[in-house]
Amino acid sequence: MKVTLLVVGKTTDKHIIALVDEYLARLKHYLPTDIEVIPELRQTKALSEAQQKEAEASLILSRIQPGDRVVLLDEHGVERRSVEFASWMQKKMLSGTKRLLCIVGGPYGFAPAVYDRADEKISLSQMTLSHQMIRLLFVEQVYRAMTILNGEPYHHE
Repeated sequence: MKVTLLVVGKTTDKHIIALVDEYLARLKHYLPTDIEVIPELRQTKALSEAQQKEAEASLILSRIQPGDRVVLLDEHGVERRSVEFASWMQKKMLSGTKRLLCIVGGPYGFAPAVYDRADEKISLSQMTLSHQMIRLLFVEQVYRAMTILNGEPYHHE
């Protein structure tokens, strides 16, 4: 199974980029993992929130491939402890899923069409987190899940 994190907008913080790259490099040992970036919309001041979400939705939906398991990283999604997340990842790997596509929306969230296409929603926290930080937290949790599943000493419980 391949894990792809699809995000709207690039990260400019060099420290976050370095940490994300570190975890992506570590993950290569376990499973292919990458980040795809959809460029931020330009001239959004002329767009309403709904129009911006719809414009982002068309870009997001165009990246979904047949057979993808689509998971939205959404504040209203299911929260899991790290061990539970590892178990969830294992179920996805054993289910024959070719690509687990996890999506971070734009600043206003997702349009209804994206919610309709999603297979499920997960939340990394009930707190509001920056889109830049979500990338780091997500790849770290995927790495942590892989170490849990392999009985490695990264996670302590």
